[in-house]
Amino acid sequence: MGDDGGRGPGPHGEAETLRAGGIRPRDGARSIALVGPFGSGKTTLLEAILARTGALTRQGSVTAGTTVGDAAPEARAHGMSVELNVAETRFMGDDYVFLDCPGSAEFLAEADAVLPAVDCAVVVCEADPRRLASVQLILKRLADARVPYLLFLNKIDRGDVGVRDTLAMLQPASPVPLVLRQIPLRDNGRPVGFIDLALERAFVWREHAPSEMIPLTDDARAAEVGARFAMLERLADYDDDLMESLIADLEPPRDRVFEDLRAELAAGLISPVFIGSAERGNGILRLMKALRHEAPGLAVLTARTGVAPGAEPLVRVVKTLHGGHGGKLSLVRVLAGTIEDGTVLTGPDGVSDRVSGIYRLTGRDAVKREAAGPGDTVALGKLEHARTGDLLTGGRVLVAAPALARPAPVMALAVRALERRDEVKLSAALARAAEEDPGLAVETDPDLGETLLHGQGEMHLRVALERLQSRYGLNVASQPPSVAYRETIRGAVTQPGRHKKQSGGHGQFGDVVLEIAPLPRGSGNRFAERITGGAVPRQYIPGVETGVMDSLKRGPLGFPVVDVAVTLTDGSYHTVDSSDQAFQAAARIAMRDGLAACRPVLLEPIERVEIHCPSEATARVNAIVASRRGQILGFDARAGWPGWDVVEALMPASETGDLIVDLRSATQGVAGFARRFDHLKELDGRAAETIVSRRGGSRAA
Repeated sequence: MGDDGGRGPGPHGEAETLRAGGIRPRDGARSIALVGPFGSGKTTLLEAILARTGALTRQGSVTAGTTVGDAAPEARAHGMSVELNVAETRFMGDDYVFLDCPGSAEFLAEADAVLPAVDCAVVVCEADPRRLASVQLILKRLADARVPYLLFLNKIDRGDVGVRDTLAMLQPASPVPLVLRQIPLRDNGRPVGFIDLALERAFVWREHAPSEMIPLTDDARAAEVGARFAMLERLADYDDDLMESLIADLEPPRDRVFEDLRAELAAGLISPVFIGSAERGNGILRLMKALRHEAPGLAVLTARTGVAPGAEPLVRVVKTLHGGHGGKLSLVRVLAGTIEDGTVLTGPDGVSDRVSGIYRLTGRDAVKREAAGPGDTVALGKLEHARTGDLLTGGRVLVAAPALARPAPVMALAVRALERRDEVKLSAALARAAEEDPGLAVETDPDLGETLLHGQGEMHLRVALERLQSRYGLNVASQPPSVAYRETIRGAVTQPGRHKKQSGGHGQFGDVVLEIAPLPRGSGNRFAERITGGAVPRQYIPGVETGVMDSLKRGPLGFPVVDVAVTLTDGSYHTVDSSDQAFQAAARIAMRDGLAACRPVLLEPIERVEIHCPSEATARVNAIVASRRGQILGFDARAGWPGWDVVEALMPASETGDLIVDLRSATQGVAGFARRFDHLKELDGRAAETIVSRRGGSRAA
C-alpha cells in the first residue's frame, strides 16, 4: 500500500480503484444472497422485497405457508428453509435475483456454491445474543468466499437490545467493521422509523407502504450528528481525502460519502448496517435503494473471483435440481456471453453438453425463456455432465474452478428400500440427492453390507428421506449404521484340522496343522508356511491360505478377526482324494476350533474427534464427551474463530453416531465436529457380551 494517494495491491487499493471508476459497480441483473441464522426472517424479507417491488400483489406469511420461498413440502412441514429458494424482481429499472439460503447449520452447505456467484449478500439477523454464534458461522463463510455483505437488523420493533449494543455484540463475529447506516427514530422508546446517516434525513415507517420523510427534531439531530461522524470516521480509514476533511472539520460532499460507501463495500472493507421489520414491510425500500446504488455488480464479482470472461458464454453452476420424474436442471449465473437454446457448454473435464431449455425459477416453478445474458441467474436443462460448482464455457478454452468442498458428514443412516423391486430405483435416487445437496454423501460399506446416507445432522437426514418419498415415491427403511467391531485373540495354539469324506468314487481328504498366534495391534493378518518333506504338496498350499483367510472374515464372536498370524506347519494328503477344496475345508476346521481356543476378545473402533464449539459451551461439550466414554485430550482456541474452541478427544465409534444431536443441543445448534479412525481397543464385560449376543457369536473371553 502506498503512503500517498497512489494505492498498491490490497483491499485498500481495490477500494481506490472502485472509487476512481476503474471497475464499473454493476452491469446486468444483480444477484443477491439472503443469508442469516435459522428463524431470523430471511424468507419473510424475500417476501417483503417481492411485495414492495411489485413482483407480488400481496405479502405472504411463513406461518400461514403462503410465501414464495419455502414452498417445498418439507420446508412447510418443518417450518424452516431446507433448500435454496430463488426469486426475481425489478426495482427502479434494474433486475434482481435473490437467492434465499437456509440458515440452519445442517443446511448451510446449500450456500457454498452460491456465494462465489453472487454480487453481495444481505445478512439477516436480530438483536439476540443467543444467535451470535450462528451469525458467526455465516459471516465466516462469507469471508472465506470474499463476498461483500450488508447487515439487515430485522425485527427491530421487537428487540429489547439497542442498535448500538447489538452492533457491539455482533462486531466480534464480523471480520470487517460493521458501519451503522441508520439509527432508529423512537417514540416513547418504541422504534417508529429511522434516520439515514448518509442522507441526513428522518423517515417514519408506514406498514407495508413507503416511509414518510419528516423534519429532524433537535434531539434527533443531536443523535444523528454523533452517529454520522462515527460512520464517516470508519469510511475515512480507507479514504485519505475524507480523513483530511474530518480533521479540518469540513463537511464532506454527500456524493463523496456515497462513493465511499459503494467502493468500500465492494472491496469488502466494511459492512453497512440497516434496520427494519420484514414482517411489517418496514425498511424494505431503503434496503433496496442501498442495493441499487451501493452494491457491487458482475464486473466486480469476476474481478474478485479471478475469472476473466471474454466474449464466449461463461456460466457458474450454483445448484443442481432433479425432479421426481423430470429431467436435470442446472441453476447457473451467467458471467459472460449469451446463452440460448442449443448453446454448447463445456465443463472443466472437457465434456460438453447442449443446453435444452432455459428457465426462470421461482422456488421450484420453472418458466421457459428465450435466452439469458450476463448477470442473469437461470436454470439450464439437460446439462447431464455439469456439476454444482463447475465453470462452463462456450469457448474452446476450459476454465477451471476450485472443486466444491463438501462438508465433512457428522451423522449417517443405513438405508434400504422396503420393497426389493425398488433397490435399483433407490440407488439412483440417492445419487441424485447427493448431486443436489452438497451436504449429503452416499457410501456402500461392503464389510457391513449397508448403504449409508451421510449428512449434516438429524433434521438434514430426515428431510432427505422425506424427499425420497415425496419426489420418487420410495418407501425407505433407515436405522443407525452398524459399528465396525472386530475381534482378535489373546492366546496361541497349534491346531490340527482334517477333512475326510467318502461317498463313492473319489473321496475328499485334506489334513493340516496350523499355528495360530496373536500379532501386535494394527499388524493385520498374515499367513505363512513351514512345510518340509512335502507333507502338504505345493499345489494345495494356496487352498489352505484361502481357507484360513475365509475363516478370519467371521470369528467365534461373530466379527472379522484381525491381527492374527497363521502358519501351516504340517499335514498329510492322499494321492487320489486330496484336492484344493479339501485342503480349504481342512483349514476352515482348524481355524474354527483353533480361534475358539485362543481366548477371543472383542475390539471396538476408537475415533479421534475434533469438536468445534463456542467457548462458553466448552464445559458442556466436555461433559458430553465424558458421558459417552470419551477421553478428552485437550482443548484450545480455534484459529481464526474469535470466541470459539476446539476440543480434541478419543471416543468409541459407537458413541459418535448421534453425537452431533447432543452437541447442537448444547450450543444453540452451531457446534460441529470431524472424526477419523484412530485405533481398536479391547472391550469386555457386560457391554461386550451384549454386542456379541446380538451378533450371534459365542461369549467373549
